Amino acid sequence: MNGKVDSIRKTERNRQVLFLDFDGVLHHFGAVRARRGITSISPAVQLFEFAPILVEFLAPHSRVEIVLSTSWVHQLGYQRAKKALPGALGKRVVGATYHSRYFDAGTWASKARGTQILRYVLTHRLTRWLAIDDEIIGFDEHLSHVVRCDESLGLGDPETQKLMCARLAEQFG
Repeated sequence: MNGKVDSIRKTERNRQVLFLDFDGVLHHFGAVRARRGITSISPAVQLFEFAPILVEFLAPHSRVEIVLSTSWVHQLGYQRAKKALPGALGKRVVGATYHSRYFDAGTWASKARGTQILRYVLTHRLTRWLAIDDEIIGFDEHLSHVVRCDESLGLGDPETQKLMCARLAEQFG
Protein backbone atom coordinates (compact mmCIF):
# COMPACT_ATOMS: atom_id res chain seq x y z
CA MET A 1 0.00 0.00 0.00
CA ASN A 2 2.80 2.42 0.85
CA GLY A 3 4.36 1.87 -2.57
CA LYS A 4 1.08 2.79 -4.24
CA VAL A 5 0.80 6.03 -2.21
CA ASP A 6 4.42 6.93 -3.04
CA SER A 7 3.73 6.24 -6.72
CA ILE A 8 0.69 8.53 -6.69
CA ARG A 9 2.67 11.29 -4.96
CA LYS A 10 5.49 10.96 -7.50
CA THR A 11 3.00 11.13 -10.37
CA GLU A 12 1.42 14.28 -8.90
CA ARG A 13 4.81 15.97 -8.60
CA ASN A 14 5.63 15.12 -12.23
CA ARG A 15 2.46 16.72 -13.55
CA GLN A 16 2.77 19.82 -15.71
CA VAL A 17 -0.12 22.15 -14.96
CA LEU A 18 -1.24 25.45 -16.45
CA PHE A 19 -3.75 27.36 -14.32
CA LEU A 20 -5.98 29.27 -16.70
CA ASP A 21 -8.13 32.32 -16.12
CA PHE A 22 -10.48 33.41 -18.93
CA ASP A 23 -11.38 37.09 -18.46
CA GLY A 24 -8.52 39.46 -19.24
CA VAL A 25 -6.49 36.52 -20.58
CA LEU A 26 -8.31 34.71 -23.40
CA HIS A 27 -10.27 37.84 -24.27
CA HIS A 28 -10.20 41.55 -23.42
CA PHE A 29 -11.68 42.62 -20.12
CA GLY A 30 -14.41 40.57 -18.57
CA ALA A 31 -17.72 38.92 -19.12
CA VAL A 32 -21.00 38.85 -17.26
CA ARG A 33 -23.51 36.17 -16.50
CA ALA A 34 -26.67 36.46 -18.56
CA ARG A 35 -29.74 34.28 -19.02
CA ARG A 36 -28.00 32.22 -21.69
CA GLY A 37 -24.69 31.83 -19.87
CA ILE A 38 -21.79 34.23 -20.14
CA THR A 39 -21.55 37.18 -22.51
CA SER A 40 -18.88 39.76 -23.14
CA ILE A 41 -19.17 43.07 -21.31
CA SER A 42 -18.75 44.80 -24.68
CA PRO A 43 -20.13 43.98 -28.12
CA ALA A 44 -16.68 44.84 -29.50
CA VAL A 45 -15.06 41.98 -27.56
CA GLN A 46 -15.22 38.43 -28.85
CA LEU A 47 -15.05 35.84 -26.08
CA PHE A 48 -11.96 33.58 -26.35
CA GLU A 49 -10.48 35.68 -29.14
CA PHE A 50 -6.93 34.83 -27.95
CA ALA A 51 -7.52 31.10 -27.48
CA PRO A 52 -5.73 30.25 -30.77
CA ILE A 53 -2.60 31.97 -29.42
CA LEU A 54 -2.61 29.77 -26.32
CA VAL A 55 -3.26 26.65 -28.41
CA GLU A 56 -0.20 27.52 -30.51
CA PHE A 57 2.00 28.15 -27.45
CA LEU A 58 0.95 24.87 -25.83
CA ALA A 59 1.42 22.75 -28.98
CA PRO A 60 5.05 21.80 -28.19
CA HIS A 61 4.07 20.98 -24.59
CA SER A 62 1.79 17.98 -25.02
CA ARG A 63 1.98 16.90 -21.34
CA VAL A 64 0.67 20.22 -20.01
CA GLU A 65 -2.73 19.86 -18.35
CA ILE A 66 -5.06 22.78 -17.77
CA VAL A 67 -6.69 23.47 -14.41
CA LEU A 68 -9.35 26.16 -14.58
CA SER A 69 -8.76 29.04 -12.19
CA THR A 70 -11.49 31.23 -13.62
CA SER A 71 -14.52 32.59 -11.80
CA TRP A 72 -16.58 30.99 -14.57
CA VAL A 73 -16.37 27.67 -12.69
CA HIS A 74 -17.89 29.24 -9.58
CA GLN A 75 -20.57 31.00 -11.65
CA LEU A 76 -21.51 28.29 -14.19
CA GLY A 77 -20.10 25.07 -12.83
CA TYR A 78 -17.07 23.10 -13.94
CA GLN A 79 -18.61 21.28 -16.92
CA ARG A 80 -20.13 24.41 -18.48
CA ALA A 81 -16.93 26.42 -17.98
CA LYS A 82 -14.89 23.62 -19.55
CA LYS A 83 -17.31 23.34 -22.50
CA ALA A 84 -17.04 27.10 -23.11
CA LEU A 85 -13.38 26.69 -24.10
CA PRO A 86 -12.50 26.01 -27.72
CA GLY A 87 -11.92 22.27 -28.36
CA ALA A 88 -8.11 22.04 -28.29
CA LEU A 89 -7.97 23.78 -24.92
CA GLY A 90 -11.02 22.06 -23.48
CA LYS A 91 -9.46 18.65 -24.14
CA ARG A 92 -6.53 19.52 -21.85
CA VAL A 93 -8.71 20.51 -18.89
CA VAL A 94 -8.40 18.09 -15.96
CA GLY A 95 -9.87 20.08 -13.09
CA ALA A 96 -10.46 23.41 -11.42
CA THR A 97 -9.25 25.25 -8.35
CA TYR A 98 -12.87 25.67 -7.19
CA HIS A 99 -15.23 22.88 -6.18
CA SER A 100 -18.61 23.30 -4.52
CA ARG A 101 -17.73 20.53 -2.05
CA TYR A 102 -14.81 22.45 -0.53
CA PHE A 103 -15.35 23.38 3.09
CA ASP A 104 -14.85 27.06 2.19
CA ALA A 105 -16.84 27.09 -1.06
CA GLY A 106 -19.08 29.84 0.27
CA THR A 107 -16.18 32.25 0.66
CA TRP A 108 -14.15 31.06 -2.35
CA ALA A 109 -14.89 34.11 -4.52
CA SER A 110 -13.47 36.43 -1.84
CA LYS A 111 -10.08 34.65 -1.81
CA ALA A 112 -7.23 36.02 -3.92
CA ARG A 113 -6.62 34.07 -7.10
CA GLY A 114 -3.06 33.35 -6.07
CA THR A 115 -4.30 31.89 -2.78
CA GLN A 116 -6.74 29.63 -4.64
CA ILE A 117 -4.05 28.40 -7.02
CA LEU A 118 -1.39 27.91 -4.35
CA ARG A 119 -3.79 25.76 -2.35
CA TYR A 120 -4.18 23.48 -5.38
CA VAL A 121 -0.40 23.47 -5.94
CA LEU A 122 0.28 22.49 -2.32
CA THR A 123 -2.54 19.94 -2.12
CA HIS A 124 -1.31 18.19 -5.28
CA ARG A 125 2.39 18.73 -4.50
CA LEU A 126 3.05 20.30 -7.90
CA THR A 127 6.53 21.49 -8.78
CA ARG A 128 6.01 22.23 -12.47
CA TRP A 129 3.20 24.72 -12.84
CA LEU A 130 2.36 28.04 -14.41
CA ALA A 131 -0.57 30.41 -13.93
CA ILE A 132 -1.79 32.84 -16.56
CA ASP A 133 -4.00 35.51 -15.07
CA ASP A 134 -4.72 39.22 -14.91
CA GLU A 135 -4.50 39.11 -11.09
CA ILE A 136 -1.31 38.51 -9.11
CA ILE A 137 -2.55 39.03 -5.56
CA GLY A 138 -1.80 36.05 -3.34
CA PHE A 139 1.07 34.58 -5.35
CA ASP A 140 3.67 36.22 -3.10
CA GLU A 141 7.11 34.65 -3.69
CA HIS A 142 5.78 32.46 -6.55
CA LEU A 143 5.58 35.20 -9.19
CA SER A 144 8.12 33.33 -11.35
CA HIS A 145 5.27 30.85 -11.94
CA VAL A 146 2.89 33.55 -13.18
CA VAL A 147 2.27 35.25 -16.51
CA ARG A 148 0.35 38.41 -15.72
CA CYS A 149 -1.88 39.77 -18.46
CA ASP A 150 -3.11 43.33 -18.75
CA GLU A 151 -6.90 42.86 -18.66
CA SER A 152 -7.35 45.30 -21.54
CA LEU A 153 -4.94 43.35 -23.79
CA GLY A 154 -5.01 39.73 -22.60
CA LEU A 155 -2.86 37.32 -24.57
CA GLY A 156 -3.13 39.69 -27.54
CA ASP A 157 -0.23 41.72 -26.11
CA PRO A 158 3.13 40.89 -27.79
CA GLU A 159 5.07 41.50 -24.54
CA THR A 160 2.83 39.10 -22.65
CA GLN A 161 3.29 36.56 -25.44
CA LYS A 162 7.08 36.80 -25.08
CA LEU A 163 6.82 36.29 -21.32
CA MET A 164 4.45 33.35 -21.86
CA CYS A 165 6.95 31.63 -24.18
CA ALA A 166 9.78 32.18 -21.70
CA ARG A 167 7.78 30.90 -18.71
CA LEU A 168 6.54 27.84 -20.63
CA ALA A 169 10.17 26.97 -21.43
CA GLU A 170 11.24 27.55 -17.80
CA GLN A 171 8.50 25.41 -16.28
CA PHE A 172 7.92 22.73 -18.88
CA GLY A 173 11.18 22.53 -20.84
